[in-house]
Amino acid sequence: MPKNWSGSGPDLHLEIDPGDGRRAGLERALRRAVRDGRLAPGTRLPSTRALAEELGLSRGTVTAAYDQLAAEGYLTARPSSGTVVADLSGRTVDAVTPAAAEAAPRHDLRPGLPDLTAFPARAWLRSTRRVLLEAPPAAIHGHSDPQGRIELRTALAAHLGRTRGVLATPDRIVITSGFYQSISLLAQVLKEGGTRTVAMEDPGHELYREVVRRAGPAVVPLPVDELGAQVDGCPAEAVVVTPAHQYPTGVPLHPRRRQALRDWARRSGGLIVEDDYDGEFRYDRRPVGALQGIAPDHVAYCGSASKALGPALRLGWTVLPRELVGPVVEAKSRADLYTETLGQLVLADLITGHDYDRHVRAARVKYRRRRELLIRRLGPGADLRGVPAGLHALLTLPDDGPGETEVLARCERRGIALRGLADLWHRPDGRMQGLLIGYAAPPEHAYPAALEALAEVLGTPSGRLAGG
Repeated sequence: MPKNWSGSGPDLHLEIDPGDGRRAGLERALRRAVRDGRLAPGTRLPSTRALAEELGLSRGTVTAAYDQLAAEGYLTARPSSGTVVADLSGRTVDAVTPAAAEAAPRHDLRPGLPDLTAFPARAWLRSTRRVLLEAPPAAIHGHSDPQGRIELRTALAAHLGRTRGVLATPDRIVITSGFYQSISLLAQVLKEGGTRTVAMEDPGHELYREVVRRAGPAVVPLPVDELGAQVDGCPAEAVVVTPAHQYPTGVPLHPRRRQALRDWARRSGGLIVEDDYDGEFRYDRRPVGALQGIAPDHVAYCGSASKALGPALRLGWTVLPRELVGPVVEAKSRADLYTETLGQLVLADLITGHDYDRHVRAARVKYRRRRELLIRRLGPGADLRGVPAGLHALLTLPDDGPGETEVLARCERRGIALRGLADLWHRPDGRMQGLLIGYAAPPEHAYPAALEALAEVLGTPSGRLAGG
């Protein structure tokens, strides 16, 4: 019958068959738990005294079972750690362990990732302590509001107005679990409101195209050129754009086209979804203000902490036209009820104490330096597109050299992780080929080596690809 160990040490659940006898049943249960991977290598087991008391066995029975499994190699006795589960890798006994995390690339130049080693851990810890000590327990551990904690919505309203020119009040902000959820909720609400078509930039992020399609609306391409999205005669009822720094081409939406898009929304009643995914990272001048600032009643402004802090935080926000707040909150409550609370409160404290600002300013200096180093290393012949901004640069490939697929294969052989343009087009029909080079992800010490490896693949200093 099932036995639960719940004493002063680590919890342990064992299925012991009484028909096997006490000692044999305990041995079989422990052996099965190790083989199944429920007891991972290095897991500390309860002391023989504690386990004997909880299972109603003699201490001698538990000691004998531990000794037997140690002799078989399942357990290891450590003087300072007690009895722990042994590592069975490489043995003939099959040990099923949880899936290993994806191995980190040798040279991580993937676009859209910040330097995770630069996460402001000390500031985050200070804010966490403040929240845990000062916030009411119900605010931290109780049920929360599907719209998001008022503390974070208030902090964001002030922060976004000051740094991005967003016209926001706390009652028009909904907290989400990142832009992925923001676009998913908006697509659902649009579909339920009768929207049949959504225009999305071409090229653009294929993941978000799929999110919109799954919600129901048809996705139509919005071509992008050197002035950003071509918004004249928009063939849809809603538009998703990245106006501050288009992904992946890196161009901002030209002022005339920003005004044209605003006029289209006012005239047609259509909704503009603004993905401000890295709008705070502009290096040659102050960041371009959000499109929402010139059309707050027609723009759903979306941002997140992914590029400034890290994607694992799963904290995003959308500033909505007033009539969309209720439907989006309702969709949020159906999706997951509400976003995790402690992180919201900590981020609010980080913003109000200006530690968030300080972190972004420091990152801006570092990423600007890295982009300039990339340009110098690739040389004057490299065709880098886009303005000095964001966390990546687009390098186009010459027509008379190896194609995108071959270059990506070369990079993979060298342990370089980046991505190409092919998957970002709505229709892969032989359009411009290129590489998206992320210069933010590598830790500071690893970035020069990553650039050297990339330069060898690309055949710099001319920036043109070497053959063979």
